[in-house]
Amino acid sequence: MRTPSVVRAEGLPERVTIYEVGPRDGLQNEKALVPTAVKAEFVQRLVAAGLPIVEATSFVHPKWVPQLADAAELMALLGERGPGLDELDHQKLRVLVPNERGLDRALELGAKHIAIFGSATETFAQKNLNRSLDEQFAMFEPTVRRARDAGLDVRAYVSMCFGDPWEGAVPVGQVVEVGKRLFDLGASQLSLGDTIGVGTAGHVTALVGAFVEAGMSLDQLALHFHDTYGQALANTYAALQAGITTYDASAGGLGGCPYAKSATGNLATEDLVWMLRGLGIETGVDLEQVVATSVWMAAQLGRPSPSAVVRALGTGTAESGA
Repeated sequence: MRTPSVVRAEGLPERVTIYEVGPRDGLQNEKALVPTAVKAEFVQRLVAAGLPIVEATSFVHPKWVPQLADAAELMALLGERGPGLDELDHQKLRVLVPNERGLDRALELGAKHIAIFGSATETFAQKNLNRSLDEQFAMFEPTVRRARDAGLDVRAYVSMCFGDPWEGAVPVGQVVEVGKRLFDLGASQLSLGDTIGVGTAGHVTALVGAFVEAGMSLDQLALHFHDTYGQALANTYAALQAGITTYDASAGGLGGCPYAKSATGNLATEDLVWMLRGLGIETGVDLEQVVATSVWMAAQLGRPSPSAVVRALGTGTAESGA
């Protein structure tokens, strides 16, 4: 079987938006530098496969994430490439900016959508941002304000929402407080990250419910799961039952966090699409094309994809991804 049988479940959304993070979050932890041209083709293939949003890169300082040192070159190359990325498709691209310097670079290259990346815990804020938990808001405020003044859309990530490798369990109330403060700076969406993959279904339900009780609407929330303990799809199903309609995923299950060694692969885009298709939930994504893209990227990286669906469907897939 190349597609699952469709059996609708009561009470689930009819359509879901997949926020593809493979080119940024998926590749950022790769030790061997991936050529810029390969990254550009990766983005182009994902857009062509119907992913509505693709986070292409991050304007972080090269010292901290060497893999993304070519962000400006990549965005310039994507601007020149075609067919496959027309003007409308470029509206689908996103970039991560850590601070005002990153925003300056994004603005120079004509970015229309940016994201900031905060922390729900003190220790990770120090390690990832070199700021305290409270200081991160002062750092992000001018970045978000300037971005909004320039007409840009802003997304806010909050990491370590379900557990922290240094601090252990993270109180739900703490996550809600930090998340709302980040969102209230001027973001249009808040992505809640299970950075080390320790979340479980009941925890997801409780966290989403707490944000709703705090005044946030379901369409303002997204979920970002890692599959460290094999819980990503179960957690996604719990979030679907709670009414969440945006999910971050990475083609082929690539990714992790360079500042949290226990943060293994992201939820694979293909695994997510397979489950959603079986539930009769629309995504607009061509599963075969995403699988072919992940098979192609696995060949570029010299190792097989960790995605279960890529392993199941990828055998015999043309390396070209056509």
